[in-house]
Amino acid sequence: MHSLRLILSNTRYFAVVWVFCSLNIMIGTWVLYIPHVKHKLQLNDAQLGIALFCLALGLMSFMPVIPWITKRFGLGRTTIVGIVLFAMAFLLPLLTPSYIMLCLALYIVGVFSGVTDIAMNALVSELEQKDGVSFMAAAHGFFSSGGVIGAVLGSLLMGLVTVPQYHMLLIALVVIVSNLLLCKHYIKQEETPAVNKKEKRSFKAFKPLMAMAFIAMIVMGSEGAIEHWSTLYLTEIVQIENNSLTGLGFIMFSACMTTGRFFGDMISNHFGSIKVVLLGCVCALAGYILVAIGTLITATLGFGIVGLGLSVIIPELIRIAGKTEGISASAGISFVSGVGFIGFSLGPVILGFISDNFGLKMSFMFLLFSTVLAIMVSAFRARHLSLTKSY
Repeated sequence: MHSLRLILSNTRYFAVVWVFCSLNIMIGTWVLYIPHVKHKLQLNDAQLGIALFCLALGLMSFMPVIPWITKRFGLGRTTIVGIVLFAMAFLLPLLTPSYIMLCLALYIVGVFSGVTDIAMNALVSELEQKDGVSFMAAAHGFFSSGGVIGAVLGSLLMGLVTVPQYHMLLIALVVIVSNLLLCKHYIKQEETPAVNKKEKRSFKAFKPLMAMAFIAMIVMGSEGAIEHWSTLYLTEIVQIENNSLTGLGFIMFSACMTTGRFFGDMISNHFGSIKVVLLGCVCALAGYILVAIGTLITATLGFGIVGLGLSVIIPELIRIAGKTEGISASAGISFVSGVGFIGFSLGPVILGFISDNFGLKMSFMFLLFSTVLAIMVSAFRARHLSLTKSY
């Protein structure tokens, strides 16, 4: 919890993690209105799925350009401009009159989501290295908290602000004003140039990132899959008849993920990033085994343990990517996050395909086997990467 105390006692760090929180406050608010948009435009599930994928497409397609943007304008300026434009962009999906315009609107949201995501993570990485502190995992804990804040606050406001556009505008204004007031603490922060050595520009410099990106793809694929399929698992496999209990798995998963991220920096300082990634994968594997047993208690507990294990992995992978020699923080983070987000986007789709052909329980066995593969890769890299000595 040292990193949490550090953030809450120093405005320099709180200002940055508030961007993380703000990003997910907007997303948490938007999620509440997905049914409204679906009904308004008379969309079926397939059309809605394609529209939501446009958001992911915007993020992924723009990622190669983001390192140039952060280098040209600075990490601090890119971060504040990104979160302001991101908040404003979320008004577009609620204003669109047609399906095509909705897809375009969500693509634009995805673009600014990618800019903000890469810039804010690179900014944390830069501050960690410059100030000799660790708060990457806690920053992602604030991101998780932002989703809860957006959903809870949004649910309360929906009864008071009955027009969706006005509700989203109100939340966007709060996010924009609060970040503009806080950005003075980081807006001048520039990115440290990559080490200018020829041997560090070779293929070897990217080999550790490829391993980390592969693990990120598996981990974020699991996150996306559990977000979309955990409720259905409790309904069909565990066969819970009480509808009020079907969300227990995802609630436990989210709560444990948020908690784990607030303790993640302390664990990382003790064990090092590579070992934390390995231990997180092992923890997630244990959780999946409990989920596979198929009772309400074991499945709920299992989802919680999976959330606890996965919680520390992505922040550590981003921390490693931001410190890779010969590659700028934004370029390393962009690569790992981009591949990871591909997993997040495709994970639910792959599970749906497996479920249709082999059953839902086999879908979660696929996640279990994928986690075993992530353990093998992280264990192998822990022994052979020169980065292991530093982390």
